[in-house]
Amino acid sequence: MGSVLSYFVRDPDDHVLDSACGLTGREKRLVRETWSVLRVNSINTGVAIMTSYFKKYPQYHRVFIAFKDIPVDELPANKKFQAHCQNIMSTLSNAFDALNDIDLMEAILHTAGERHGRRGQTRQQFIDLKGVMLEVMRDALKMKFSPEVEAAWGKTIDLAFSKIFEKFEDHAA
Repeated sequence: MGSVLSYFVRDPDDHVLDSACGLTGREKRLVRETWSVLRVNSINTGVAIMTSYFKKYPQYHRVFIAFKDIPVDELPANKKFQAHCQNIMSTLSNAFDALNDIDLMEAILHTAGERHGRRGQTRQQFIDLKGVMLEVMRDALKMKFSPEVEAAWGKTIDLAFSKIFEKFEDHAA
């Protein structure tokens, strides 16, 4: 997270656009700083994202074979569900940690895209997930989730999902 000093001493790359990922240095820093807060309790964050997703889009709950028969309100206590949520968070953390190495980020997300493509996941499911992720982040980060942070996250999630889409659509029937 940023220190008091960071408010007075700006990174010279703050306004430099990284053409490889489409984010400025400041946007990448905001994403890393806020993600560091969310990843402290990564299982809880993942569970919050996925249970919110299933509550908002019950049709997607049924797609998850391992969890489709478990009521959404019981999922947070289910260890298999927690493990799945931790896997999601680990993949996202690895991808977001690689914002300065777009080739590594791409490789991480292409693997996720291949897995999801084999399962027949759709672009719309991810688009809907983005909204839920932003809602959960807003609730968790409260005042730290400024409009600037939200915009940086919107761009970052769009970037991540575009890399996933490159591969899972190879598998879509």
